Amino acid sequence: MKSLFVFGALSAFALLGCRGQTSEEAPITPVRNMFHQPRYNMQSESDFFPDKRTMRPRVEGAIGHGEQIDPRVGEGRLEDGSGYVLTIPEELIRGAGGMEPLTARGKDRFGIYCVPCHDGTGSGQGLVIKRGMLAPPTFHQDRLRRAPDGQIFATISNGIRNMPAYGPQVPINDRWAIVAYVRALQVSQAPLAAEMKK
Repeated sequence: MKSLFVFGALSAFALLGCRGQTSEEAPITPVRNMFHQPRYNMQSESDFFPDKRTMRPRVEGAIGHGEQIDPRVGEGRLEDGSGYVLTIPEELIRGAGGMEPLTARGKDRFGIYCVPCHDGTGSGQGLVIKRGMLAPPTFHQDRLRRAPDGQIFATISNGIRNMPAYGPQVPINDRWAIVAYVRALQVSQAPLAAEMKK
């Protein structure tokens, strides 16, 4: 009983000590020089470097975080640069746990980034078309059915005509997942494509 009373008294004192008052004193900052670093504008001059450039070239051999050095995976191109990869690289499919999880992820990402223009079926009649934008091509035309997977990946990454580049905001694996889902749409919506030709 006595220990319960002591515990209760200590809890009450602890709660009274935490009243949330704001301190009037300046915060303690052990490394002040982090707050006073020079800021350079792009393309401006700097006296710090011998070449006077503020924009530094990449250190030779350095790879940026999230950058893919394999051109098949990072660009959708063959290693010799002669064309696009025909299918999604096998290591991406394995990394996603198989084609089914990759396609499911692609469906999710497609719903976020692609549906506004391409609509849920890939016919190119999304909501933005009703707002006056030009309609993108349907995924169900023969030209896009025959296009290599790498070309679709490159289009998502770099954009084309009035389609913006999604490379900066959509991770590489998600772009390949969207390619997998576009292929699934082309198969599942084949009756729609036949109907559109009439």
